[in-house]
Amino acid sequence: MKRYPFLDLATVNAPYMDALREAADRVLCSGRYIGGSEVEALERWLCSYAGIGYAVGVSTGLDALRLILEGYKVLGRLSEGDEVIVPGNTYVASVLAISQAGLRPVLVDPDETTMNLSGASIRNALTEKTKAVMPVHLYGRVAWDEETSTLVREHGLIVVEDAAQAIGAEGIGRVGDAAAISFYPTKNLGALGDGGAIVTDDCELAKAVRALANYGSDRRYHNIYKGFNCRLDPIQAALIMAKNHDLDLANGRRRERAKLYSTLIDNALIRTPEMPADELSHVWHQYVVRVADALRDEFRQFLLDNGVETDIHYAVPPHRQPCYYNELSEFRLPTTERLADEIVSLPISDCTSLSDIAEICDIINRFRQSGL
Repeated sequence: MKRYPFLDLATVNAPYMDALREAADRVLCSGRYIGGSEVEALERWLCSYAGIGYAVGVSTGLDALRLILEGYKVLGRLSEGDEVIVPGNTYVASVLAISQAGLRPVLVDPDETTMNLSGASIRNALTEKTKAVMPVHLYGRVAWDEETSTLVREHGLIVVEDAAQAIGAEGIGRVGDAAAISFYPTKNLGALGDGGAIVTDDCELAKAVRALANYGSDRRYHNIYKGFNCRLDPIQAALIMAKNHDLDLANGRRRERAKLYSTLIDNALIRTPEMPADELSHVWHQYVVRVADALRDEFRQFLLDNGVETDIHYAVPPHRQPCYYNELSEFRLPTTERLADEIVSLPISDCTSLSDIAEICDIINRFRQSGL
């Protein structure tokens, strides 16, 4: 039986192997293993690619989010206990960054069609303590609408984009005040270990974040903040740069796969995601369908029995995680919980060919058809 892996990083990285080896060897021979030209080159590329003024390489996507929030605190724009609105159906890192920065996460339900934060959900959660909003560009789709833009202006809110899954999507880093990017190996542009970055047009924030990420130091042995050690390793920066030239093409291949899925899936039990009007606003980090809760386990097992691996992003929302039982138990998020019970992620990376997707769709279309 043919196997359709959900994600095979060895296959995804195979075309870049010579360049990756050369990049790693270059760093090994350089004698510079913290900071330096490799990290600076990645930061310059991010600024050019995103059309934005400043980029700071950091250790992880979580640290990128946390450092943005900490940066706004040392600049006096956020204070302990301020509220940050965030969608309830995000990965726990979004919420961890807020609470670890001493701020209060306010979880809201997403729009059920886009599965992203919307202006309507923000409006209903606003209080006098609301100081920031964290749109999460979930699955690679930009989370932004006109109502959100209006609310942000009216209330003077800071907008911190969680763009961990959305590098290459149109407007990332420019719809908000700052954006956090992840280079985790599974991302559309992945390192071979942990890595992240912050992009912003705010010079003062960029300076604060750079210092905070390096023990709070603005120069050697001079610590202006009580900072952290969240620097990006130069070897990871070099490995990312060995692959970055292919990002737009890789995202285009994901769009092609997503379009094929949405065209060929023809099963009343399976709900496919909405295709955005602006295709450049989505880079399809995940292709997520919905199946009635009572059928999801059966559906996933049916696919697995036919060689198709799947995943769930994410089965347990943050407010249901044990670490947040007490802190976030007040939130009632029916849409978030319904999505957590119904979503299934299908293979969409470069290790899944277009012909593979056609075959997967044929398998999906056979699910429970004999019993209808």
